[in-house]
Amino acid sequence: MRRLWAVVPVKDIDAAKQRLAGVLDANVRRALALAMLEDVLDTLTGVRELQGIVVATADPRAAALAARFGAVVSRVDAADGHSEAVAAAAHALAQDGAAMLTIPADIPLVQPDDIAQIIAAGKGAGSFVIVPARDGRGSNAVLCAPAAAVPLRFGGASFGPHLAVARARGLDPVTLDLPRIALDIDDGDDLAAFLAVKSRTRARLVLEREGAGAER
Repeated sequence: MRRLWAVVPVKDIDAAKQRLAGVLDANVRRALALAMLEDVLDTLTGVRELQGIVVATADPRAAALAARFGAVVSRVDAADGHSEAVAAAAHALAQDGAAMLTIPADIPLVQPDDIAQIIAAGKGAGSFVIVPARDGRGSNAVLCAPAAAVPLRFGGASFGPHLAVARARGLDPVTLDLPRIALDIDDGDDLAAFLAVKSRTRARLVLEREGAGAER
């Protein structure tokens, strides 16, 4: 495979996780968003096959955290949304002949082995590997080789369209079922599913400190 970079798009931390407003107050949501990003970056830095990490964000707190992990910060189109931020990063990587693995910043359970499985499934040029969200509708990780091989548009039901576009471009997409990547924390049900899994993540520590996981 061409040199592979991980791309992690991060929204404005102050606006993060609005769907959790019914169970977590704003301060906890901000702390959780940063803790989940830190969990993801910690995992990615342990993956030797990665050339580097790009954090696509306009948020200064996320950028500062990215710098602590030695990640490159891309602000190009980062304020315009997940899809736009990833597209800008993909374009830049494609100019350098690199491949791209994009994953969300809210999958704190992800482990290096999960990333290794994606990389193993995407060996060689002309690869497209996708990990669906646990609802089977969203796309929680996508490997493109080369980086701009498939235009990615994220949203509530992006999984099917991503497969269709990959096939239309002559690629044979590989789908992987990876539960730790599939569990992104967006709403109360996701939060309960996360707390049901024992972990030593920073995200769990934040929730337990605030009493959200004390009874589990």
